[in-house]
Amino acid sequence: MQVKKLHSPGLTFFKPETENTLRLPFVPVGVKAGFPSPALDFMEYTIDLNKYVAKHPHTTFYIKADGHSMRDAGIDDGDILVTDRSLEPANGKIAICLIDGEFTVKRLKLEKGELYLMPENPAYPPLPVTENSQFSVWGIVTFVIKSL
Repeated sequence: MQVKKLHSPGLTFFKPETENTLRLPFVPVGVKAGFPSPALDFMEYTIDLNKYVAKHPHTTFYIKADGHSMRDAGIDDGDILVTDRSLEPANGKIAICLIDGEFTVKRLKLEKGELYLMPENPAYPPLPVTENSQFSVWGIVTFVIKSL
């Protein structure tokens, strides 16, 4: 999957390359995590991951996570976050936020009219968004691509 690097203020942002396609072999049925299923050698399906994870290619970016504050949400240091800027922020969504000049990835929590950026690791405190904060939601995380 080819990507174009955009800039790096805290996180590394990449734009999907949607003009060129790379179609890889794909088995469209679920693989059993318990007992094995019959071999599917005869399947001839392919998938272009850019088209699968970037529902809105002109507003989708790949962003490399840095740090451990979202560990319990399954986001680890070095993971690639597929982020869509066209999606509306909502309570409980994981978002790429710009707060006071710094990018961060956190879960949005709206409680009693107040907004908090919630880490998913008890070692990190919530970040309250106040009227003095320079704040914007840059995009909503839709997929996490990780190495095992």
